[in-house]
Amino acid sequence: MLEYQTIKNWLFKLEPESAHMLAECVLRVPNICPIPFNPFLESHFVTNPVLKQELFGRTFFNPIGLGAGFDKNATMIRGMQILGFGFTEIGTVTPKPQAGNPKPRMFRHIEEQSIQNAMGFNNDGLLIVQKRLKERFPFTTPIGINIGKNKVTPESEAINDYTTLIKALHTLGDYLVINISSPNTPGLRDLQNEEFITRLFEEAKAITTKPILLKIAPDMSVEDAVALTSLAVAKGADGIIATNTTIDYSLVKNPKSIGGLSGAVLKEKSFTIFEAIAKELFGKTVLISVGGIDSAAEVYRRIKAGASLVEIYSGLIFGGPDMIKNINLELTELIKADGYANITEAIGADRK
Repeated sequence: MLEYQTIKNWLFKLEPESAHMLAECVLRVPNICPIPFNPFLESHFVTNPVLKQELFGRTFFNPIGLGAGFDKNATMIRGMQILGFGFTEIGTVTPKPQAGNPKPRMFRHIEEQSIQNAMGFNNDGLLIVQKRLKERFPFTTPIGINIGKNKVTPESEAINDYTTLIKALHTLGDYLVINISSPNTPGLRDLQNEEFITRLFEEAKAITTKPILLKIAPDMSVEDAVALTSLAVAKGADGIIATNTTIDYSLVKNPKSIGGLSGAVLKEKSFTIFEAIAKELFGKTVLISVGGIDSAAEVYRRIKAGASLVEIYSGLIFGGPDMIKNINLELTELIKADGYANITEAIGADRK
């Protein structure tokens, strides 16, 4: 950790997006030259049977996944395994390549250990991402594919973007995620409505039997979040991911006027929405919690609230490459201390 703090001090002198690009350059190397990284993989990828569970027809060796937005283009899957993640969610992928919003579009709030991003679904597009996935499929750890509409696609035609992506990618991942909750694509959150959800899942389920999950925003009311997710599950959603970033800029001292906040300031807002959803849907669908997770204690709180899996993104930036290993080791002890033999016994303990 001391070593990473030294590196972090240097990295944080770079613009956030430049630092991210540098990290990506390093984490792409294991795809072409994995052997030198094997010692790090062996020391950081925790495989204790206490953490092992079966979901979506795959084995999850630990419940900590990489949240969407970090590996937008499926270039770092092997690197994420080496860091210890039990699964990776790539994307968001759109049908056509897009550059995203104007720069600068990513900002650090160091005192609050949070990130504000207005990236705007910048990605290489369906065809290039599809090619990368085909080259590396199948994967040794589960892969989720987060999908969204292009910025230029009008709301009336958004359904076509999602069905195009589902048709092209459903055989190349273990689950798909419908992203209609990013604050960085104009009009996207307007799709969080009954009519669109109903039609989308009806068409999606006609295309594939692969699990399809819905990711929601943290800025709607608890009542609306529960109603929307309940509808999605009734229409065929195989899981709910809560939550995306927030546009509640009051959470930081010096916010920018664009983008969404992630990291520590999102913790309680995200948990409030997640717990409300879990009270309604635990036992009826798979629940994944994301937002402000930065410790084993927080992971365990989400698990006991009903999360089968959790995802981390911003916490990794502040916590460094040992973070996932340390969380998994401590989480194992927390589960055992409560008398559980396996994580599945702890999931939803607060709901039972």
